[in-house]
Amino acid sequence: MGLIDKLTGTKYPDGGLLPLSSVEVRAALLGLNGPDVSFRVRNATPAEKADLVAECRVPRVGVTLETGMRLVPEKHEVRFLEERWEARSSGNADAQYGRGHAPAVYRQWEMKQGPDGRRHKVETFRFDTREMTDPLRNAVLGSGWTWRGAFKL
Repeated sequence: MGLIDKLTGTKYPDGGLLPLSSVEVRAALLGLNGPDVSFRVRNATPAEKADLVAECRVPRVGVTLETGMRLVPEKHEVRFLEERWEARSSGNADAQYGRGHAPAVYRQWEMKQGPDGRRHKVETFRFDTREMTDPLRNAVLGSGWTWRGAFKL
């Protein structure tokens, strides 16, 4: 694994796994949908230039995540592009946009009085972007395909 693979988040399947068909990989990714996950995987629209899109909205911290995925059956790889939109809470800051592999953790804190009578900072909310990308990546790698980061789909 080279520097570019590390920067783009590219991962390779374990050796010895026979690659599944693109239909089975698509089914595995769509099969991640359910009530216990914070994201949904859907078919992409033609304007999105992808085959599948995973999306997650976290209104509590004003974040929207999208991972576009293009299946490349002849190479047994899924090319992905992560995009993130962050709404800023301060009045003078604009929303922020980012793309590419950049895991992040969003947290909210609150001051509470502890049993010792002193005030302590307590984490009240936590969201890690890997809660969406790890299951996607694991489904692809478990299918014997490469999970390849891309700069554009």
